[in-house]
Amino acid sequence: MNYREESLKKHAEWRGKIEVVSRVEVDTREKLSLAYTPGVAEPCLAIRDDTERSFELTRRWNTVPVITDGTAILGLGDIGPEAGMPVMEGKCALFKAFGGVDAIPLCIRSKDTDEIVRTIELLAGSFGGINLEDISAPRCFEIETRLKNDLDIPVFHDDQHGTAIVVSAALINAAKIVGKEISALRIVINGAGAAGSAIAKFLLKLGVGEVILCDRRGILCEGDATLSPAMQEMAKLTNRRRLCGLLADAMKGADVFIGVSGPDCVTKDMVRSMAKDAIVFACANPVPEISREDAIEAGAAVVGTGSSEKPNQINNVLVFPGLFRGALDVRARDINDEMMTAAARAIAACVPEEELCKDHILPFAYDPKAHAAVAEAVAVAARKTGVNKI
Repeated sequence: MNYREESLKKHAEWRGKIEVVSRVEVDTREKLSLAYTPGVAEPCLAIRDDTERSFELTRRWNTVPVITDGTAILGLGDIGPEAGMPVMEGKCALFKAFGGVDAIPLCIRSKDTDEIVRTIELLAGSFGGINLEDISAPRCFEIETRLKNDLDIPVFHDDQHGTAIVVSAALINAAKIVGKEISALRIVINGAGAAGSAIAKFLLKLGVGEVILCDRRGILCEGDATLSPAMQEMAKLTNRRRLCGLLADAMKGADVFIGVSGPDCVTKDMVRSMAKDAIVFACANPVPEISREDAIEAGAAVVGTGSSEKPNQINNVLVFPGLFRGALDVRARDINDEMMTAAARAIAACVPEEELCKDHILPFAYDPKAHAAVAEAVAVAARKTGVNKI
């Protein structure tokens, strides 16, 4: 199937992937009076006296917006908020299908950080959590940080943390297959944007041995005055041996390559230069950094990509539905590191030991047990860390 051509036809046929469906009937005078005026005044007054009751008396408790400004849509870049709508609708459909979460696409016509933050703050009273999506770096970092500080509902930038969680889950199981300890791994990440930076931070918290972060110019190294403030921060956290050079230099002797960058930037010779039983996660879409076939031919022991057509698809659809389900169920104020770590370990644990192999390191995205496991693990972690309200 030519997925691009067929998808365009289907979108024209569907005319949208989500819709609003009423949960109540209003086909009699009595039913109408209960759902709307005059009866509706009573819950309004109850919420006026205690806004927390909006979680009990409205659908707020189960509703999340999927918010973008259209500046980093998939691998398409800055194509505008309206052009990002098909992706946001798709994300909302996944929220409902895999987490039972009611999600609404919101595409903001602004690239101004202050405007975006203020817009979301003004709308936050309608939602139980906030999912940020496809907002370009470095603005996405500031937007998320400010919202997390200002709001009392969970804020989650999926491109950063969802990607970091699913990559970490894949790495936990891949390391088992090759017989290496997480703490001993030397990892190279290509792509220093939102996803790459978040993966690097998360893996360091997970306890990996060494992380080297690269962008299109090469290895990020502390002391490089040409780096942006965000990249200078990442250079301080990574590359503790202060290696210099290009991606090819970084990959020599590395145990793991993680690509969240662009197509065809890794060669077979670069994979051959890695350590024995190397792990390669080439996640760029729609064309990976190196094809699965080339990576295996070059000696990689475990290979994952972002493609649903290949084994070991590394896709954050395994993360966000269950993560928000768990957070909403306990009315969490935040999504913290402990909740995200719990999600990663839960995803990894969904592949039974007897099924774990080089072509099966993650559960399938449509596996309902995986999403339920994530939700349960996240809810437990929220309660353990005291960010739950119920």
